[in-house]
Amino acid sequence: MWARIKKIGKEKNLSSLLSNVSVAFAGLLSFMLLTRQLEKEQFGDWVLFITLATFVDLLRFGLTRTAAVRALSNADENRQKTILGSTFRINLVLLLLISIVCWGLWILKESFGTSINNGYDLFLIWYPLLALSNLSWNNAMALFQAEQQFQRMMWVRLSNVGLFLFFLLVNYLTVQLGLVPIIIANLVVNLISGFWCTLKKWDGLIYLAMARRKTEKELVNFGKYSMGTLISSSLLKSADTFIIGLSPFLGSAGIAMYAIPLKLTDLLGIPLHSFSMTAYPRMSKKCLDGDKTGARKIFYTYSGAVTFLFFPIAILGFVFAEYLVLILGGAEYLDSLELLTLIFRVFTLYVMLLPVDRFTGVLLDSLNRPKYNLYKVIVMTLANIIFDLIAVFVFKSLVGVAVGTVLFTLIGIFLGFFFLRKELEIHIRHIFSESLLFFKNLKTHLAS
Repeated sequence: MWARIKKIGKEKNLSSLLSNVSVAFAGLLSFMLLTRQLEKEQFGDWVLFITLATFVDLLRFGLTRTAAVRALSNADENRQKTILGSTFRINLVLLLLISIVCWGLWILKESFGTSINNGYDLFLIWYPLLALSNLSWNNAMALFQAEQQFQRMMWVRLSNVGLFLFFLLVNYLTVQLGLVPIIIANLVVNLISGFWCTLKKWDGLIYLAMARRKTEKELVNFGKYSMGTLISSSLLKSADTFIIGLSPFLGSAGIAMYAIPLKLTDLLGIPLHSFSMTAYPRMSKKCLDGDKTGARKIFYTYSGAVTFLFFPIAILGFVFAEYLVLILGGAEYLDSLELLTLIFRVFTLYVMLLPVDRFTGVLLDSLNRPKYNLYKVIVMTLANIIFDLIAVFVFKSLVGVAVGTVLFTLIGIFLGFFFLRKELEIHIRHIFSESLLFFKNLKTHLAS
């Protein structure tokens, strides 16, 4: 029995899932504590700040991470050091440029006395420091993913979110510090995680001398497409928050309310993120070896298997939406319960569409066609922004924003298959047959 449990723990898909579930659970508890110790407007400011920070993090690391994972998955030890050193140097340059832009915009804003949402103010002031503190552990993520070291990834990420959760718990029970001290605490815990990765030589800092311009150029040439894809992908969700924050009708309170069902939807997407992290190196290796049939089979398996896993989760989420919203948001959101429940139920449909959409993008990147993936996501992003503007400024409706999310995902699925048929003969009917075979083989493997 114990041997079987150990075998299950070593299975990479389940290891990746465990990593993401652990981190997401700690993040969920942090979210719940924040909704209970910050007023609705302050919580909205926090959501806007952290959403902007996540978006710009994708810009920084999107330029190198996808390309680095692809290169590291097939590299020897010396080549790995060169890649890690090169990615670290690229990200240092990006950090400098972003800091100049943020603080420069802050100085200009203060000079002209311009008034904007407080969440934007917080971002311009504090993000450069956050970017410095999270540089090392974020750079190490590419190595962990390429080597399929998901347990190591889990412990590094847990050191971050776990320490922040501990601070929030102490703060909630004792001194009740405000928003700015919470942001400073977030900087500190990121710095601790980064220092750990530096000591372990996982982040590439010690290999800066081994960085090469040729390698940097290779990473940037591939990464310029994947960065655009990641930024556009982030905008698919974060544009909702940005545009709601600009609305004089909804503002920070609207951001706070929309964040509740959106957070629950993020939790439903944990398996997707886990499986996509394991699928990408596997698909990339098949494509680099010229085995397009193998890559196609992996695409079918993952797309169908994750969709099957999502179905019961989405149904339960739909049925118990009201209770889930109450648990997460607390008593302060009772006056908006009906609205938030409806938004969350719309999001459960969105979650069901995500696996096929996500894995078309993963396969396009694996085929070294990141520009097609970029084109797909750009169209989706533009559609989302248009839907958001109409929903927020014409109808003044948060439900309309959620409906737009479902619509742009359908557009993404159509474009994904359109581009893949240029490279491979992809047929949607094979998705479910291959996924059933996957579950059958997994059962046999675990029983042996």
